[in-house]
Amino acid sequence: MSATRLNKYIAASGICSRRKADELIESGAVVVNDRKVTELGFLVKDKDKVFINNKLIHPVKHQYYRFFKPAGYITTSDDEKGRKTIYDLIPKELWGLKPVGRLDKDSTGLLILTNDGDLINELTHPSVKVPKVYLVSIESTIHPHELEQMANGIEIEKDKIAYADIEVLEADRTHTMMRITLYQGMNRQIRKMFEYFGYEVKSLKRIQHATIQLEGLKRGEFKPIKPRQIKELRNFLNRIAQKND
Repeated sequence: MSATRLNKYIAASGICSRRKADELIESGAVVVNDRKVTELGFLVKDKDKVFINNKLIHPVKHQYYRFFKPAGYITTSDDEKGRKTIYDLIPKELWGLKPVGRLDKDSTGLLILTNDGDLINELTHPSVKVPKVYLVSIESTIHPHELEQMANGIEIEKDKIAYADIEVLEADRTHTMMRITLYQGMNRQIRKMFEYFGYEVKSLKRIQHATIQLEGLKRGEFKPIKPRQIKELRNFLNRIAQKND
């Protein structure tokens, strides 16, 4: 009879990451069979039943998709204001998948959708510094010293320093197209960085998140991420983690 660590079992249900599962266990929210369990190393056997806040959970097969988010949709499963969400474009059988990070309503491009809580945590945790790449345009020229300031960091909110690597791809007197790489996950970070200098972002498209790329997708389209690509992604994240140790 096989046994699995309780936090791994919870993460495999798609509810949350192992780190968050540890918090649930310590808080007393987890019951195995008829016993409340607060031990982090507790092992779950095949026939055990696990409940979180009195709700029975089951491990699920992990799924991974790429999605090309169009403009005009928000990155959530529900909206009190009745706005269109990305789930209006996704088949009902995939509604259990969660986006890895967000794109604001006016932004487009790559979203990774998955029910793998551990992977979501690894890709979004502030300590990991996972690169995200965007194509961004403004209807103006931009000064080199402003690009340098963005690379060194600017305060976009009180005590919040944002930075970005920026490569100018096209530029004339009325237009600048840039490739921007972020290693942070602040809300509307790119737009706020340009607003700091008085520029308005006209278009913003995410083209890459870690090793996963947008290329090959049409607007509004979603495709499974291949096992080989997930393996490459995990190897990439492991290398980043080792650098941070």
